[in-house]
Amino acid sequence: MAETPDTAVPQFDAEALKARKRRNLWLGLALAAFVVLVMITTVIRLHTGTGVSERM
Repeated sequence: MAETPDTAVPQFDAEALKARKRRNLWLGLALAAFVVLVMITTVIRLHTGTGVSERM
């Protein structure tokens, strides 16, 4: 099967690649911060017993 021009990978200039890398870095940091926030909240709730007795 021959490749059509519609499926070609677009070429980006250096500025666009730098912007994409910076945006991906911030998205990764935001995701990591959210995971840490959920983990801390879970640990605090388990430690204090908040919400555990109502479910058992």
